[in-house]
Amino acid sequence: MSGLENFWNIYGNLVMSLGTNALLALSIWLTLACGMLAMANAAFMGIGAYAAALLTMNYDMPFSVALAGGMAAPALVAALIGLPTIRLSGVYLAMATLGFGEVVRVAILNTESVTGGALGLNGIPQLTQWWHVAGAVVIVLLVLWRMRVSKVGRAFDAIRGDETAAGLMGIDVRANKMLAFILGAAVAGLAGALNAHLTFFIGPQEFGFDRGVEILTMTILGGINSLIGPLLGSAIITVLPEALRGLGDFRLVANGVILVLIVLFLPQGIWDPARFARWTRKGGKRHA
Repeated sequence: MSGLENFWNIYGNLVMSLGTNALLALSIWLTLACGMLAMANAAFMGIGAYAAALLTMNYDMPFSVALAGGMAAPALVAALIGLPTIRLSGVYLAMATLGFGEVVRVAILNTESVTGGALGLNGIPQLTQWWHVAGAVVIVLLVLWRMRVSKVGRAFDAIRGDETAAGLMGIDVRANKMLAFILGAAVAGLAGALNAHLTFFIGPQEFGFDRGVEILTMTILGGINSLIGPLLGSAIITVLPEALRGLGDFRLVANGVILVLIVLFLPQGIWDPARFARWTRKGGKRHA
């Protein structure tokens, strides 16, 4: 048991970061699955983190209430900004959501009396346990799996394939995009709430452009053709810096090279069921 305890003492936060990053990757998977390149998930994570932290620090709310608030706050914001935003597509949607993220960051910096400004919030109670993170990942996965095989999931696939054709088939494109946008915000907020009560401290620099790109990279790296892809991509992005720690300052370079190679040679992500099926058929033909 001492070996297990030592491992947990050293790598416990890394293991739980695997879970929170998995939630973030799943949050942006929702919008990508509906054909939207939205880059607001880091901002939604920040809103959820600050909302949950303020509920526990200033109002002594139970952790369950703080988690619910951390999901509800970004979901409400997403509902408000979604109406004009989801009319955009492609790079224009990405630019608009990046701009929203910058608005959130500046708002946090200029509300020092509430958010602590540039100094952030310190002394957040450490309430997040491993089973909170594991339970959140399992529940989100079950909900998304059920959604993927339902009428809503088929509508998402149709919209991603051809938005105009989906509309002609009777699919309410705007309503489905709003649903994906709001659910993605709620999941990102949940990740932020869990992370805030794990790390004791949150600051506006944690939820900026770099974080948004990292969240997108997780999902693109793993692949968006299944729910396994975001989990795999988030695990790689979380563990890779630790695995390359021995390279010192060169580990970021090695990290970038690996990602570029994967994007060049595996454009559908590492987890691509169609590619696996092709390999299986080729292997069967060779053995026939």
